[in-house]
Amino acid sequence: MINLLAYWAGFEGILNLFRYITFRSVGALVTALVIALFIGPRFITFLRSRQGKGQPIREDGPASHLLTKKGTPTMGGLMILIAMTISTLLWMDTANGFVWASLFVTLGFGAIGFMDDYDKVTKRSAKGVSGRTRLLIEFFIAGLACTWIASKTGTTLYLPFLKDAGLGLGFFYIAFAAFIITGFGNAVNLTDGLDGLATMPVVIAASAFAIIAYLVGNIRFSDYLGIHHVPGSGELAVFAAALIGACLGFLWYNAPPAAVFMGDTGSLALGGALGSIAVITNHELVLVVIGGLFVLETVSVIVQVASFKMTGKRVFRMAPIHHHFEQLGWAESTVVIRFWIISIVLALAGLATLKLR
Repeated sequence: MINLLAYWAGFEGILNLFRYITFRSVGALVTALVIALFIGPRFITFLRSRQGKGQPIREDGPASHLLTKKGTPTMGGLMILIAMTISTLLWMDTANGFVWASLFVTLGFGAIGFMDDYDKVTKRSAKGVSGRTRLLIEFFIAGLACTWIASKTGTTLYLPFLKDAGLGLGFFYIAFAAFIITGFGNAVNLTDGLDGLATMPVVIAASAFAIIAYLVGNIRFSDYLGIHHVPGSGELAVFAAALIGACLGFLWYNAPPAAVFMGDTGSLALGGALGSIAVITNHELVLVVIGGLFVLETVSVIVQVASFKMTGKRVFRMAPIHHHFEQLGWAESTVVIRFWIISIVLALAGLATLKLR
């Protein structure tokens, strides 16, 4: 919106700064951060007054969670979505369809998460909406977005580490891309089990993809690095920056002991946002590296369930894997910080693939 006003004014004087994605990205980050910090106290008070006993805690989870987390309000993801959306709309190029596509996925997944959180709070149950129903709606939303995205970016799956190497998937690419977005929405959701555990890795991954989006959208940088150029994708750096700022603002109130949980409203939306950026920039497989922590959490659940069904035995003391380490005696803060470190290393490894092509 601000960029549009600057355009109408002819980008005269200081308004010329709005031509630059880097300037608008910084503006989006700061704006989202300020909005989240400003609305936080009032929003948390509102959620607490509406939810009473707060988010229902899993009875099969760690016993300490029943004592320390009981009564904490959920749906804090709305704070993230509000701050991110307002900031993105203010600083984005409103003519850029890629940002609108990412917003569509993010808010769509957020709406699904909100329905799930609302069901949990009103029914006082940790189950929420059935997993099958959620997945079907998520895949439908992702499929719609990926159909439009593929019409602009093509249907080739580009391979990391190899210059100009890709697989032409045709129509199957849309299903694959929708799977990536849906998968990461749920992967972040599974990771969100400890205070701050999911938020900072999302910030780290979004930071990496802000860089990737900027490079992929710039023909000179993409040519130098030997990566596929996607015209217009650089604008996603603004979207990613707004996401980072909103998450940091939320983390201020989610830091241990958390005053609010993001709930499925936030975790599904954040995972969907990362997935959409990866699909638009043609870096779907690099997302698996950068978001490796989320992949690890998901795989731990799959392995645990498969092992128990086939052998009646558990591989981990508790899944997702962050609970396994808690059961081994690690303090919650220890698990969170060490997982943050893993996220940083994986993000750097993902960015390293850009120059290795």
